[in-house]
Amino acid sequence: MRLERVQSLLKEKGFPFTYTEEEGCGSLDFEYRGVAYHVWEFFDQVWGAETNVRNMGRHEDLFGDYEEEILKLVSKWN
Repeated sequence: MRLERVQSLLKEKGFPFTYTEEEGCGSLDFEYRGVAYHVWEFFDQVWGAETNVRNMGRHEDLFGDYEEEILKLVSKWN
């Protein structure tokens, strides 16, 4: 299981989500206020995640401690 801290936060906030894992990479799809968000992990020389959490209309790749960055953003949502 991957992205466990993000999953815990989504459960705590009551946001419905789906989690899948393929080839060791976690994938989360969830909604907040009717907008679809995603966090899709990948490994290409280094670990990263594609997400639209910061800018709902734009996908971006995060590297390093991407889970912590996503947690900081989502924790601010009501």
